Amino acid sequence: MFKDFKLIAGRPVYIQVKDYMKHLIIKGALQGNQKLPSTRELSLLLEVSRNSVISAYESLEDDGFTYAVQGQGSYVAPAAAGSVSVPSWTLDWKTRLNGHARMAEDLDIMKPGIRAEKGTISFTSIAPDENLFDLDHVKRAFMERMSVEGNVLLNYGYAKGYKPLIDYLRQYMEHKGVDMHGKDILITNGFTEGFDIVLSALSKKGGAVICENPTHHTAIKNLKLQGFELKGISMERDGIHLGELKRALDEGVYDCAYFVPSYHNPTGIVMSPEKRQSLMKLMTQYEIPVIEDGFNEELRYSGAHVAPLIATAGSGNSVVYLGSFSKVLFPGLRVGWVLADRELISILESTKRARSIHTSTLDQSILYQYLLGGHLEKYLKRAKSEYKRKYELTLECCKDLIPYATVSGDGGLHLFLTFEEGFNTRELLAACHECGVIFTAGDIFFTDGTGQNTLRLGFSRVSDEDIRKGIAIIGNVARQLMG
Repeated sequence: MFKDFKLIAGRPVYIQVKDYMKHLIIKGALQGNQKLPSTRELSLLLEVSRNSVISAYESLEDDGFTYAVQGQGSYVAPAAAGSVSVPSWTLDWKTRLNGHARMAEDLDIMKPGIRAEKGTISFTSIAPDENLFDLDHVKRAFMERMSVEGNVLLNYGYAKGYKPLIDYLRQYMEHKGVDMHGKDILITNGFTEGFDIVLSALSKKGGAVICENPTHHTAIKNLKLQGFELKGISMERDGIHLGELKRALDEGVYDCAYFVPSYHNPTGIVMSPEKRQSLMKLMTQYEIPVIEDGFNEELRYSGAHVAPLIATAGSGNSVVYLGSFSKVLFPGLRVGWVLADRELISILESTKRARSIHTSTLDQSILYQYLLGGHLEKYLKRAKSEYKRKYELTLECCKDLIPYATVSGDGGLHLFLTFEEGFNTRELLAACHECGVIFTAGDIFFTDGTGQNTLRLGFSRVSDEDIRKGIAIIGNVARQLMG
């Protein structure tokens, strides 16, 4: 006994001794009322200081695992020793799972997906490049908020969100051209929670949602998990196909629509201002509420500002806007927001409270302080410059090296490639994986099982050298498969 104790660097020694002794007690290696080694003896056995053992014994007694007898030493508390085992049984949990859980596993492409072994060139991510993160100002924002109201930030917060951040986002959205009259904001744990909360609140009169095809895979997954059927409308170079959309609206009944008008995931297309206006006129005519995904709006490399759909809707309340800085700033701060009709936000607030109580107030406050200091604008200037350079390099390499049919992507963090009909990018992916390169096969973004001839290339976290090398490999393998 006491031969398997090993110290871990960086953790207080007395805590490690306490945890080790606690483990022996719980497992029954030390029995109730058994006398423990003296502090001097244990310090020699474990090769730690006696003071560390003394502190560990005191902490064990505080936790109720030991008791001390004056002049005799420390003993194991009877109730703390290894519990008496009871008859056990093994449950097959799969027989107890509901359809929602089973579908969630079926739709989870991350778990069984291709793993990027060390050295693999991966174009799968569209997360921001952590090398661009503004760490110094984030640290300062943390220290500033903690010094002002640290005791408040570490306690429970409000389901609706951190008021200073809400007030800031109200002004932020006003600057995007949104009429905030009669509207309010709910803070969420990123886009996904906001989307899930909104969908959970909607009734299913028709049980269907209309959207772009292809569209955001996470959205497809959540829509299906919430029991909605999807009607995907094909894309044109400047956004959704309005003629096809109108035909679908004439023929079907839809509970809502879901659109990603800016730097659309996965195509990267930015819907034109004219098409946005026409789209909203159709939604108004057919009285279809819209869920707008404000994906990557800030990553505009060139051209004029394009107002979000919720701004195009004016004083109307039929658009629910989902915002997040995750793809622009720091995904580790799980902060997003829902902007919608004030009465709807009040109901969603109750849903949020029932689910997760509130989004981390600490995360919200750090983000608020960072935004308040004007650092977003400076960071975006630097980030957009770097992402634009990578975008242009990736696009140039694709044009020179990959035998695609079409390519789309007006900015953001990815490009979308379409090959001739009959070409299978799943086969391309498998062959490229053998050569040390992976990407995202495009079929996961389609609502109707098509898209086998498409792929998405995320370039934000790939070095220039690997962009050139990886795209050259994809191009060579694609030509080989084409014969």
